[in-house]
Amino acid sequence: MGEQGHIRPPTVRQLRLVVEAEDHEAAVAFFRDVLGLPEQAAWSGDDGARVVVLEAGRATLELANPAQKRLIDDVEVGRQVAPRLRVAFEVDDAEETAARLVAAGATEVAPPTVTPWRSLNARLDGPAGLHLTVFEELGPPDDA
Repeated sequence: MGEQGHIRPPTVRQLRLVVEAEDHEAAVAFFRDVLGLPEQAAWSGDDGARVVVLEAGRATLELANPAQKRLIDDVEVGRQVAPRLRVAFEVDDAEETAARLVAAGATEVAPPTVTPWRSLNARLDGPAGLHLTVFEELGPPDDA
């Protein structure tokens, strides 16, 4: 039991984002081989059914209201571009990763941009219709 006699909800063990990819092989190659997400499991079934589960480090669920979504688009891109869902990956080098992903077929929406919250964020449109951010944490502000 939690505080004030409330029963605690079950513990969530994993966040798994499931994406339908029309060109499955190209999407797997992009996210596994180019972005570098390790393959955790793969299954195939009848009628050509296939799935590959890729590890993406720690998972978080970021819930933003419309005003915050607009603010982020304005800061990172300079205009409203993101659909309702955007997938963000923290990487060690946002510039290098963005360039690698563009070379592999992603479309650059905005180049790496330093944000007020001290990260370097690049926006891309990737396979499977996903709007992507790759970001690199730059650390605390210089005046901190």
